[in-house]
Amino acid sequence: MEPPHHALLRGLRRTGPHRRDGGRAHRARHDALLRGPLTEAHRYFLGIDEDGVSYFALQKDSLPGRIDQSARPAGLREAGLLLSARDVGLMVHAVGLENWQRTHRFCSRCGERTVIAAAGHIRRCPACGAEHYPRTDPAVIMAVTDEDDRILLGRQVHWPEGRFSTLAGFVEPGESIEQSVRREVHEEVGITIGQVEYVASQPWPFPSSLMLGFMARATSTEIEVDGDEIHEARWFSRDELRAAFESGEVLPPYGISIAARLIELWYGKPLPTRSVA
Repeated sequence: MEPPHHALLRGLRRTGPHRRDGGRAHRARHDALLRGPLTEAHRYFLGIDEDGVSYFALQKDSLPGRIDQSARPAGLREAGLLLSARDVGLMVHAVGLENWQRTHRFCSRCGERTVIAAAGHIRRCPACGAEHYPRTDPAVIMAVTDEDDRILLGRQVHWPEGRFSTLAGFVEPGESIEQSVRREVHEEVGITIGQVEYVASQPWPFPSSLMLGFMARATSTEIEVDGDEIHEARWFSRDELRAAFESGEVLPPYGISIAARLIELWYGKPLPTRSVA
């Protein structure tokens, strides 16, 4: 499993197709796009695809066109299921940039209002010259299994009844990602973790995370939820999880999330859905 837009968009590093001029003309145009006017406030450069097509995001406070019974706003979790891998990558990039732009409008060094530069990838302070870059917060997400090959799933306190997923949490300063896996699992459900194996990553702009996915082997099985983040946690065998999904007792994680991919990696095939009578 790889991020949804891997190999399709190279972002700011892409130089486009080969040209007889060695790519100088294309790189000059590319550099001009990145510099952009300092007053360009709501147009963000997202990358260039393999055909040399440039993509931008336009920030709007309201959706253009008609919104009625056949068209309505939708969040990325829902809309992402309808998009291609390329378009999901573009949308994740755009949402991540806009989240950062909206919350980092003032210089953290001197307090002056910053201006957008590099086609949305830098905010520059006109007073002290500081440059500020998009923030990415690393977070670990793990499918925990025990010696009987059961999987541990938890329900966060603000989730609806029946919504279960893998455990996750942010990496703290000064710790490795493996240490973060062990700490988060122990803090949230009281389980100790032995072996930790990295699987894949996924950008998750809610608001600015990079999810680092792991398989983790538990060395204990007694669950003690913290009650602050996790309300309920359970061990599931494959048969138990299939029955819970099919009956509707357990709601699976969103299909575009790396959580679903981690559970599928353990399950061995696509996750079952609720049976329709």
